[in-house]
Amino acid sequence: MTPLDPNTQSQSQSQSQSADQGAGIVGIGVGDGPGPDVMAASTLDGTRVVTADGEHVGKISDIMLDVRGGRIAYAVLSEGGFLGMGTTLHAIPWSALTMNVDEKVFLVNLMADEIKNSPGFDKDHWPSMADPQWGSSVHEYYRQQPYWNATRDAVEERPSNL
Repeated sequence: MTPLDPNTQSQSQSQSQSADQGAGIVGIGVGDGPGPDVMAASTLDGTRVVTADGEHVGKISDIMLDVRGGRIAYAVLSEGGFLGMGTTLHAIPWSALTMNVDEKVFLVNLMADEIKNSPGFDKDHWPSMADPQWGSSVHEYYRQQPYWNATRDAVEERPSNL
């Protein structure tokens, strides 16, 4: 089965992705404790990331929060390297990921080569993730609307009686 087949994609969107631009969720994955709708970020560290062509391209090493906005901004994919040396990091917009709770992986709807060729950084030279120009380019690469635009649009569309 291709990780992002049309049935899985539509199931993902109907189960969890709404106008808030969060990560999608597929699978039944009901287990002990919280989840899959609300989880501790630390429980997602080390989760494998699988591309649309079925290739495992790395693991989630960090989840970056937009502290002022109260949103998850990016997941950081750690790819390649050995024992942390030579590892390339990639910021992936949270909305570009779908969590498959049955397989315990994150799915991203890009091919493996697209991920490997995406702009990356190393652990000693992080980009300024608060820079809207940098953030816009990352969201564009992953074909996602910047999460801060989705938040602003939702606030602007809110009925005046709230």
